[in-house]
Amino acid sequence: MDILLIAGLWLDGSAWDGVAPQLDRLGHRPVPLTLPGQGDGSAAATLDDQVATVLAAVDAASGPPVVVGHSAAATLAWLAADARPERVARVVLIGGFPSVDGKRYADFFDVTDAVMPFPGWEPFEGPDSADLDEESRRRFASAAVPVPAGVAKGVVRLCDERRYDVPVTLVCPEFTPAQAREWLDAGELPELAKAKHLELLDIDSGHWPMFTRPAELARLLAAAAEA
Repeated sequence: MDILLIAGLWLDGSAWDGVAPQLDRLGHRPVPLTLPGQGDGSAAATLDDQVATVLAAVDAASGPPVVVGHSAAATLAWLAADARPERVARVVLIGGFPSVDGKRYADFFDVTDAVMPFPGWEPFEGPDSADLDEESRRRFASAAVPVPAGVAKGVVRLCDERRYDVPVTLVCPEFTPAQAREWLDAGELPELAKAKHLELLDIDSGHWPMFTRPAELARLLAAAAEA
């Protein structure tokens, strides 16, 4: 099965270099995506451009693919389910949750010169980055691609409630499935609360398991694809 891999903010398709070969060995076809404005040199890219890239990959898949969204890109994966509910076999979310309709995509940090640069490690101290050593942090920061303002401040538009029929797997890295259940019960994850088929999986990692637990993450993704 085709497994489309969408990394979160500041990352391009190379973020999956440790995961993709493992998925291939497990019998699946990994398709890491490099999004407009996050690896192709286009600082003028918009959220619509990124959504179009994801949908083109969905349409090009040999069959209904699994769409994986990490962190903020959980919303991109969910937008794919909204736009192609009959074509997406499953959505897998890693350490992130879909935004609701009308919310800005990733308006989290300061924008400078029309881009949102990586803000450094201070906002991610604690469970997010506890399993990243200093060399890994240095490599991440040096390779981080500033996110265009047109992406970060783009407005999420959801329109097809058939997205709730698409099976969803939430991989829980720096938080536990029990915590995710609490957030669901408290109404803090409204889009996921409406999903008719939701599975929660644990992984003992920080926010970037593709770097720190690539083999284990690949096994979880393969299992989700085969579910």
